Amino acid sequence: MSRVRVNNFSLSLDGFGTGDGITTEAPFGHAGERLHEWMFATRFWRTMAGEPGGSTGVDNAFAEQHGVGFGAEIMGRGKFSASTGPWTDLGTDDEWRGWWGPNPPFHSPVFVLTHHLRPSIEMEGGTVFHFVDATPEEALEMARDAAGDLDVRVGGGVTMLRDFLASGLIEVAHIVQVPILLGRGERLWDGLEALEERYEVESVSSPSGVTHLTFTLR
Repeated sequence: MSRVRVNNFSLSLDGFGTGDGITTEAPFGHAGERLHEWMFATRFWRTMAGEPGGSTGVDNAFAEQHGVGFGAEIMGRGKFSASTGPWTDLGTDDEWRGWWGPNPPFHSPVFVLTHHLRPSIEMEGGTVFHFVDATPEEALEMARDAAGDLDVRVGGGVTMLRDFLASGLIEVAHIVQVPILLGRGERLWDGLEALEERYEVESVSSPSGVTHLTFTLR
């Protein structure tokens, strides 16, 4: 059976996975790109961006797993859009198609959890966004059907990932602790006390200053 995995999810030292003040121009609010600078510096990412160079150590080894073995993704409304209400709140009617341009990096079915439904959007490269009002368990069933023998990626944002961890649905979670303090935003760990009792936890430190934490369900 396919596994349910989290990959390359970055958190600040104080546990925030995104900053405050998210807008269409600032997907991570006041955090900017600071949570993901470790990844942008890797050879994998720079190659994806058509740029030379990049690190080839432990950060690169984890970054390379970004798209390996996944057949579907589940994401929260907050990862897809800065708005939370009806799609017309964006001021773009229902034309918003995410932050990733015409060819998003998912290349698979993506199930966006939202209370405001809209028709599915087919993008270049095999990405199809489906907008569903579902519980974590229901969304996972849909994603597993779409993924076949491949794994399902739970991509965030923070609130949705917390719900999946609380429900025990995540089998492997790769969390990257980044040495910055955000002070405000959305925290992941609230309400997940003693999570380590349900997961084996391994850590690998990188010369870049980040720590790669891998949680594997016992």
